[in-house]
Amino acid sequence: MLTQTFDNVPYAAERTPYHLTPEQVQFFDDNGYLILRNWIPADMLKRLQDAGDAWIQQGWAYQGAGNSANPDLEDFHFADRPSGRVMYRVNYLHNKQQVASLELLGCPQVLAVAESLCGRNFVPTYESMVFKEEKDGAQIVWHQDAVHPRNYRIFNYDLYLDRSTVDGGALRVLAKSQIQRQDFCKLAEDYGWNPPNVTVVEMEPGDVLLHDVMVAHGSPEVEGKARRRTIYYEFRAAEQILSEGPWDADWVDRRLRLLPLGLDAYRTAYPDRDQFNWQIDDTYRPDFSGDRAQELKIAHVVHTSGSWCSAGDVPAKKK
Repeated sequence: MLTQTFDNVPYAAERTPYHLTPEQVQFFDDNGYLILRNWIPADMLKRLQDAGDAWIQQGWAYQGAGNSANPDLEDFHFADRPSGRVMYRVNYLHNKQQVASLELLGCPQVLAVAESLCGRNFVPTYESMVFKEEKDGAQIVWHQDAVHPRNYRIFNYDLYLDRSTVDGGALRVLAKSQIQRQDFCKLAEDYGWNPPNVTVVEMEPGDVLLHDVMVAHGSPEVEGKARRRTIYYEFRAAEQILSEGPWDADWVDRRLRLLPLGLDAYRTAYPDRDQFNWQIDDTYRPDFSGDRAQELKIAHVVHTSGSWCSAGDVPAKKK
């Protein structure tokens, strides 16, 4: 069996109930994913569900007003499906007028996990909400989010705002596929949606899926069910970014400015709860511009390339 260890990131000495156990980290390294059940408290979950509704309403309002109505319209992604026009993604959540996304970023249920997998110099690199509208059952083809040298862990933190079941097109994860780039044309031709080691990830609201950015995953087309929304935060070690790219030290510094804003938002909303003790090395501790609007959206000019079947959707031979 392929295994991998990551010994090149500095870990904080403190361990809390929100940090992953060594057994959980080992499961993640072996399989490329880990499920944390009932991980987000109910009141925080409700605030995020309300924020998710607001983001969707905001995107439709911007689209209805025309492309020049708001410069952030490009952050809302739409597609034309057989059932009609749908929205399916919102990027750069923190400047979308819903403080709940910053509260989530600053909570120990997120940051202790990031520290467990990336070390104390973790960087929040992406934030988005990806979803399927009611009656939108489009497939998400087998893919890897980003392919990299695997000297460090890079992972996505996926918070489910709604229930996701097998009959509603739940995500499928191909355990142990994260070690190398996959041939997705061959995978789809040989196995369809049921290759060896596949796991159907059924989730309840408040559950969290951690997935390695190189683990193969996707979801089949189904007859559209209820709305299914997932918030995604990606994390990488600062050491990884500065040694492998695709961003530079200035970009890392600007992205790290989100963490004090998140910590403050969480402390303000939940002053009587456990707070995360941020122990970043002084080398990486960010400076601040004083421009909150600028700091809430640090855009990506380049991305780490992912992998999928470049020939397009291959008909599944095996159901």
